[in-house]
Amino acid sequence: MSWFGVIPLKKFPAPVLRPMAPFFAAGLVIAYGINAAQTSMMASDEWKNDPRNPNAKSASH
Repeated sequence: MSWFGVIPLKKFPAPVLRPMAPFFAAGLVIAYGINAAQTSMMASDEWKNDPRNPNAKSASH
C-alpha cells in the first residue's frame, strides 16, 4: 500500500536488539545503582526525619 507514492514501513533485515544489548544492560546497571544510592540516602541520619522523605515517621499518624 502506498501513501503519496511512498511505502511507509518497508522491512529491512537489520539487527536492532543485538547491537543495542550492551546499552540496555548498562542502563539497567545505572538504574540499579541510582536506586540503591537513593534508598541509602533516604535512610541516612540527615534525611530520615525530613518531612519530604516518603519514609519519614510523622508524629501525627
